[in-house]
Amino acid sequence: MNSKQLFEKILEKRSFLCIGLDTDLKLIPQSLLGEEFPLFSFNKAIVDATAPYAVAYKPNLAFYEAYGSKGIRQFEMTVEYIKKNYPDILVIADAKRGDIGNTAARYAESFFNAYDCDAVTLSPYMGKDSVEPFLGKEGKWAVVLALTSNKSADDFEQLELANAKPLYRQVIETACTWGNVDNLMFVVGATRPEKLKEIRNFCPEHFFLVPGVGAQGGTVEEVAEAGMNAHCGLLVNSSRGIIYASKDDDFASAAAAAARKMQEKMDQALKKIS
Repeated sequence: MNSKQLFEKILEKRSFLCIGLDTDLKLIPQSLLGEEFPLFSFNKAIVDATAPYAVAYKPNLAFYEAYGSKGIRQFEMTVEYIKKNYPDILVIADAKRGDIGNTAARYAESFFNAYDCDAVTLSPYMGKDSVEPFLGKEGKWAVVLALTSNKSADDFEQLELANAKPLYRQVIETACTWGNVDNLMFVVGATRPEKLKEIRNFCPEHFFLVPGVGAQGGTVEEVAEAGMNAHCGLLVNSSRGIIYASKDDDFASAAAAAARKMQEKMDQALKKIS
């Protein structure tokens, strides 16, 4: 899926919602714990309930790797289920990989070929050769960490360089020379809308994956006002606020209601450009 096709899907669904599948056995309903694949059972119900409102799902690898091979199998099952039943929805592997070129190439093969994900989150700390292997397959995306929403992001990301630019700006500007609007996105947190607006000014065309809406305090309205461009250019992620809208057996319907509420806000934002 390229940027034009992604925008078309956004317009069709009137949504730029990405749902994070940060599925934790400690938080899912007790009634699922006796099943052979409880993570997958939870994910399947969430996906079926929220698919009308989402243009992307983002399973976080840590929540599957924590349970060893059985957890990884349930990650695979989740991706397979989405690709089979909702092939027009983007699957972003939230893996935050970042390594030297030959290792990065194997990671790219893993996520794009073995798992058939559409995108992977990446740390650019090691430079071009840690990202470039993810840019060579048509329809696939590298999602590069730029300015994140976690509390300790300022430890490095906002440090001023010798050229007077903050590190996150140098990362974005340099990475833009590696890829293009059809294979490169940036992670920009929702909790600092003023920074999001600044980044949109010097990076006008690329899609941003925006975490931090909902449980972390960001809002759809602020993100859209600061970061939307003429082709939307945003995938706004919500994880806990949707998938754990209820911890009881009505979790799927509660997730659908939470997703629909966000989609309605996104529809209002999209009316300004379409």
